[in-house]
Amino acid sequence: MTAFLVVLVIILFGVAALQMSKIFKMSRGKQTDTSEIADDKDNNINGYLMLGLVLFTYLLLIVCFWKWGDVLLPKAASEHGTGIDNLMLVSMILIFIVGFFTLWLLSYFAFKYRGKTGQRATFFADNDKLEFIWTIIPVIVLAGLIIYGLFTWTDIMNIDTEDDPMVVELYAYQFDWRARYGGNDNTLGEANVRLIEGVNQLGVDASDPNAQDDIVVNELHLPVGRKVIFKMRSQDVLHSAYMPHFRAQMNCVPGMITQFAFTPTITTAEMRQDEEVVAKVQKINELRREKSAALAAKGEEALEPYEFDYLLLCNKICGTNHYNMQMKIVVETQEEYDAWIAQQATIAEALKQ
Repeated sequence: MTAFLVVLVIILFGVAALQMSKIFKMSRGKQTDTSEIADDKDNNINGYLMLGLVLFTYLLLIVCFWKWGDVLLPKAASEHGTGIDNLMLVSMILIFIVGFFTLWLLSYFAFKYRGKTGQRATFFADNDKLEFIWTIIPVIVLAGLIIYGLFTWTDIMNIDTEDDPMVVELYAYQFDWRARYGGNDNTLGEANVRLIEGVNQLGVDASDPNAQDDIVVNELHLPVGRKVIFKMRSQDVLHSAYMPHFRAQMNCVPGMITQFAFTPTITTAEMRQDEEVVAKVQKINELRREKSAALAAKGEEALEPYEFDYLLLCNKICGTNHYNMQMKIVVETQEEYDAWIAQQATIAEALKQ
């Protein structure tokens, strides 16, 4: 890699030196050699190249949508996710419309008004009407989009506690996650990183009465249809709790508690039956079978079949093993959740062992 970079730097230096020599040559005054001056043939070539560029860009866009259009996330699995997806859709439609016509006009005008012998360009010192149009229209569009986004953000971040939400702490550290439930009282006990010792990986204050029934797990279970408030902490560096299928993300900042809330609407079992998810899983497993065949030929262990699961990921580059920082999320019925949580040991029980 280093050798490649060295060669690349040498090439770029050579190109820069060549261009500098041309500049010095042209700055010597009137020259009889006109080979460096563009003629009609050069202008025609560049004009047609601009048209070719816009057509190539459109073709590339179509190919990307056709080939990789199925790698997008499936439908949102949270109540607020629909609002996020709608905001994203409106933003992308505006971007594509503006980008499509802007790129075409840029390339078309570069072709139509390419240089020709004896033709002079018309120059406008100012044009109030044009300046008004290309200033006011973007202001109106962007203001509408920003206001729409602010209302969406406010609705998401306005946490209503009247619905008796469940409180869960997400604890990030290099390079893993832990979740802490508030127990029967649905109240998290006090915690401090200075209290981390032995099995007390989260630094929970065992002397706090609210901490006695807290439950620490390495797999997050959520009951469908119930709002969950996530309290987020980080032990070491800046992490980011990212749950893509729920359209949720919030930074985990050392020394402070951040929070985010959402209501899951689709269980893991239901999402696994979704047609779009089923197709994605089949495609992934086809790729895994091909890879496993290649690994088997080398005498290596084959890949296990993939099964869809919700995941909690870290969306900040937090260190060398950042890519592997994830935790499984299971969304299930209230009855299934109650049965699972009843089997988990509380902080008081864990500290006695």
